[in-house]
Amino acid sequence: MLKLHEKSGDDTVALMADIGRRARAAARPLAIATTAAKNAALLAMADAIVAREQDILDANAIDISNGEESGLSASFMDRLKLNPARIRAVADGIREIAELKDPVGDVIAAWERPNGLRIERVRTPLGVVGVIYESRPNVTADAGALCLKAGNPVILRGGSDSLNSSAAIHACLVEGLKAAGLPEDAIQLVPTTDRAAVGEMLKGLGGALDVIIPRGGKSLVGRVQSEARVPVFAHLEGICHLYIDRSADLDMAVRIAVNAKMRRTGVCGAAETLLVDRAVASTHLVPILDALRAAGCEIHADQEVLKVFFDAKPATDADWVTEYLDAIIAVKLVDGISGAIEHIETFSSHHTEAIIAEDAKAVERFFNEIDSAILLHNASTQFADGGEFGMGAEIGIATGKMHARGPVGVEQLTSFKYRVRGSGQVRP
Repeated sequence: MLKLHEKSGDDTVALMADIGRRARAAARPLAIATTAAKNAALLAMADAIVAREQDILDANAIDISNGEESGLSASFMDRLKLNPARIRAVADGIREIAELKDPVGDVIAAWERPNGLRIERVRTPLGVVGVIYESRPNVTADAGALCLKAGNPVILRGGSDSLNSSAAIHACLVEGLKAAGLPEDAIQLVPTTDRAAVGEMLKGLGGALDVIIPRGGKSLVGRVQSEARVPVFAHLEGICHLYIDRSADLDMAVRIAVNAKMRRTGVCGAAETLLVDRAVASTHLVPILDALRAAGCEIHADQEVLKVFFDAKPATDADWVTEYLDAIIAVKLVDGISGAIEHIETFSSHHTEAIIAEDAKAVERFFNEIDSAILLHNASTQFADGGEFGMGAEIGIATGKMHARGPVGVEQLTSFKYRVRGSGQVRP
C-alpha cells in the first residue's frame, strides 16, 4: 500500500522533484517496451484488481465514510463510490486496453518524394504525463493503463477524497508492472494531500512533465489551464444539450431524455439542458417532463414551458450555463433546428450534444453546424465515454482543438516523428 506523506512545504517540493526524476528515468525503457510486455503488465493489473477486490472495497469504505463526514455532495459521492460491479468494470476496461492495437510505431502516413526520399510519419509516446483528478478512483486505473499502452510514464495526483481507494488500485497496477518486468516508476501516485504538489506539477517538475491532463470540477481545470507551464488536455465543463426535434419519435425521446439525465447525474456526459422544438410542445414536452419528474429530476423551465408544465421552477439565466452534476435539468422551447443550434452555440461548453430526430436534413445541420467534441443522433449523451467508443477507457474528454479532442485514449496519448529513408541523396 502507498505510504502517505503528511509533511508539506519544502518536503513536498523535494518529494515531487524525486517523483519527476523517477518518471523521466522510466520514460525510455517504457517507450521501447514491446507490445507483449505492455499487454502482459495490463493483464496482470486486471487480475490483481479482481483478486484484491475486498482490499479495494475496504479502502473505498474509508473514503466514503470520510466523504460523508465532510458533507460531500451526492454527485461527488456517486463518483467516489466503488462496488463489486464497478471494480469488475475497471478490470474489464484494462483488459480491453490490452486488446487494443499498440499505437507506438504505427505508420500514420507514408509517401515518396520525386528525388526518391521515402518519408513516414510514425506514432511515438508523448512522454511523461501528469494527471490531476478529483474523486474518481477509477481514473487511477484508466489513466495508468492507457498511458502504459501508449508507452508513457504517468504521475497521478488524485483527490484527497479518494486517496485510499486510489492507493489500493495503484498497488495493483504496480504489481502488474513488476510481473511484466517493466519499471515500477512508470505509474506513480502522488502520496500526499498537500496542495503544493499540484503547484509543482503545474510548473512541470523541472522539465520532467510533457503534458498535464486535469479531470475534475471547473475550479480545478481552470487553475490548471491558467497556471500550467506545460501543454494541457482539458475540458472546463460538460454543459451537454439534448434537442428534441419536431420529427422525433416520442417514445424514443422519452427513453433517451431520462437516460441522458438520470442514468448517472454526476458524469460529465449527463444532459444539463433539454431543448424542445416549439412545433411539438403540445405532444412531446409534457410526456418527457413527466418521465423526468417520475425519475426524480427537478425541472428548471423557461416561461413558455411553465405555462404547460406546472411542476417546475422558473429558469434563470444561470441555468443555461450551469453544469448541475445532479438530478436537475434546464428546459427551453426553441424554434426548430435553427433555434437549437443558436442556443447550443451560445451556451455550450463544446463537450457533447445530442439530437433526437427522424428528419435527415435536421440531423445533418446539427452535425455540420455545431462545433462540439461529440455529437450524437438518436442516442443518449451518456455514451460520451472512451469505453463506449471502443477505446477501453479514457483519461477524459478534451474540448480543446489542439492535438486531442473528445475521449482521450491511447492514440491521443501519442505524438509522432518522421522517418526519412534515402539512397545517398544530397540537397542541391
